[in-house]
Amino acid sequence: MTRQDHVRVLGILHIARGAIVLLVGLAGFVVLTGIGVISGDSTAFGVLGLIGTIGLAFTGLLAIPSVVAGIGLLMRKEWGRIVAIVVGMLSLIDIPLGTALGAYTIWALMDAEGRQLFENQTVPPPIVVSTSPPA
Repeated sequence: MTRQDHVRVLGILHIARGAIVLLVGLAGFVVLTGIGVISGDSTAFGVLGLIGTIGLAFTGLLAIPSVVAGIGLLMRKEWGRIVAIVVGMLSLIDIPLGTALGAYTIWALMDAEGRQLFENQTVPPPIVVSTSPPA
């Protein structure tokens, strides 16, 4: 696998991780709010709904940088590389999958070859379509 393939895989993995974290937060919100509704107690509904909302907001704050990093990596943007490195380093404490993703991110993006993929961004020349008939 080339380094470009590794960066593409990393982008997909970061987006998938962010989506999974967000889905876990959404599931927690639904479960807590559902328990509050089932209990029939308005106080329990309010408290559990608030806890669920705070949990959803927290997981959203964790998920958004991962998704942004993945999109930046897929677009081969330097800011995406930087965000992915930060997210990868923070993911190291999330044992075991976050640790694996963080180590993979650091390995793929921190060396000279990984940096070079993002520094040598050249814009391809525009495609010019001629509407005049050939002479």
